[in-house]
Amino acid sequence: MNIRFVARVVFVIACLFIRPLLAADSTNASFLVLNYHDILEEEERVPPFDRIGVNKDHLNDHFAWLKKNNYHVISVQDLLDCLKGDKQLPNKAVMLTFDDGYLSFYTRAMPLLKKYKYPATLAVVGTWLEQQNVPGVKPLMTPAQIREVMESGLVEVASHTHDLHHGIVANPQGNEQSAVTARLYSSEYDEYEKDEDYRKRIFQEVDKSSERLLQILGKRPRVIVWPYGEYNSIALEAAKLAGMRLTMGLNDGTNTLADAFVMKRMMIADDPNTEQFAGIVKNQRAGEQLRVAHVDMDYIFDDDEEQTEKNLAAVVERIKASGANTVYLQAYSDPDGDGNADQLYFPNRHLPVRRDLFNHVALHLRTRAGVKVYAWMPIMAYKADVPLKWYVKEWRDGEPQLSRHVYTRLSPFNPEARQYIGEIYEDLAKHCSFNGILFHDDGILSDFEDVSPLAMEFTRTVWGLPAEFDKIHASSELRLRWAQHKTELIGQFTDYLTDKVRYYRPYLKTARNFYALPLLKPYSEEWYAQSFPAFLKHYDYVAVEAMPFMEDAENPRQWLKELVEKTAQYPNGLDKMVFELQAVNWKTKQDIPMPIFTEQFELLKKYGAKHIGYYPDNVFNDQPKLAELKKFFPVAKKD
Repeated sequence: MNIRFVARVVFVIACLFIRPLLAADSTNASFLVLNYHDILEEEERVPPFDRIGVNKDHLNDHFAWLKKNNYHVISVQDLLDCLKGDKQLPNKAVMLTFDDGYLSFYTRAMPLLKKYKYPATLAVVGTWLEQQNVPGVKPLMTPAQIREVMESGLVEVASHTHDLHHGIVANPQGNEQSAVTARLYSSEYDEYEKDEDYRKRIFQEVDKSSERLLQILGKRPRVIVWPYGEYNSIALEAAKLAGMRLTMGLNDGTNTLADAFVMKRMMIADDPNTEQFAGIVKNQRAGEQLRVAHVDMDYIFDDDEEQTEKNLAAVVERIKASGANTVYLQAYSDPDGDGNADQLYFPNRHLPVRRDLFNHVALHLRTRAGVKVYAWMPIMAYKADVPLKWYVKEWRDGEPQLSRHVYTRLSPFNPEARQYIGEIYEDLAKHCSFNGILFHDDGILSDFEDVSPLAMEFTRTVWGLPAEFDKIHASSELRLRWAQHKTELIGQFTDYLTDKVRYYRPYLKTARNFYALPLLKPYSEEWYAQSFPAFLKHYDYVAVEAMPFMEDAENPRQWLKELVEKTAQYPNGLDKMVFELQAVNWKTKQDIPMPIFTEQFELLKKYGAKHIGYYPDNVFNDQPKLAELKKFFPVAKKD
């Protein structure tokens, strides 16, 4: 191989691993954005209840609580002045926003804003302004009323897009999803909206919103509020070009000035009273305990599409009844159970599609079972029709050979393999809506891997280690350094994959499967290229395989206790660790008896575990037993 070519490739990979650093905020100043919709009179609070409607008296109580507790309600102009450096954010800063332009803002919210002299942002939909009587939409403000509140000096009128506040058909099953982020699916042509057509549609709609509001109100909007909180990098680019640099989503949490271009907003739902509202403002719904069911899509899939739908309905009802608030859902197909992706459950440019199913199933779980869905995906283990040089090599019989590990892994040192996998993740994000990524446990390199030419040249050029396997293996110090570098390399590769996904789904969380041994015995990083400190740095959550029978633990109770205690030794360890119990003993091919499963769950809680899950969930033989599971699994779900 041409050594200059290898050096250039190594340099390119090294550049890709260098992640840009964000400039630190000069202060710790932060602000909270609260989101309201319809404001109701008490007599309107009749079933079926509108979860996002708030009683007028409760809204008054919210404003009174903010004033009593010295919160400072700021305007969009205040925020812009802070961004320019003309002002500083006050302590306990809050912004108030009201979506959709309902008449109740004019009749009920506006008098309260005047009473407290609180500024607010009102997000209006262009086509709703033009139609007024929109089917299925509550009474709306007229353009004259919107101009009136705008001229009061208290109200900033924001775009809620021109005609994107609705769903469009987003998959072959006919499900509708956000018109902002979904790719329109045509059943007539059996194809999705092309990249250039999607981009053109979003840019035209955002630009039209600015133009129409100028015509109706005499002023262009400076802020865009994304319908349903859904946005992506293309939508943000369109907003910036249309002059709306400030945008708002619907994620919980506080903002710094650096977040002003995509602000988090906390939706006020379920008509909270003063005490509940105070808890929302002070805690930002932080500290949620995850209860995770790990679901194989291969269990749901059936060659008969009608049977697939029956299986899906059963899974959704089971998850809903269990009390789970999170599902790790398989997005790839692995019918032989070897952990490698043979096919995928979403449209993509590289691997066969078993069926375009992931988006459909994820939507039903999210909307009907009320859970967050993480797409469970391999990092490197793909059975792909690609050159053999793309794969991980191990040192065997005195030379580098294809690895014999059960995971058939593409090498993270190979730029073509990296791009190939990155494009798979990109296609997942384009076509599917989900809340997070779970990286599979295939992200390992043993103490004999990777010794492909590119990997060894990278080892010499970038890491400053010998390029000869024998020299590295002869030294315990070099072996550990080699392992630590590989740990970080895989972590940075998953960062690259996360960036690919976040271009289309910016708000998602990340988790990665983690073997127990590198936590219990940190020196075993040498054998796996895994370490807990590295995982804490790269992911929102770490999902450790808390599976004592798989590890042949002599004393499972003591083994689990040690697992939790080791986790607690690291800063934020328990806050980020998900302990995944096994529901099946794969060595005996028997279900774990429920008394043992329940005991292990309770032990984890007793020792201090916050986030607990299990794998696999099997709807067909009711394992774990739902009647038992729902007694101890439920926790309060987030709004």
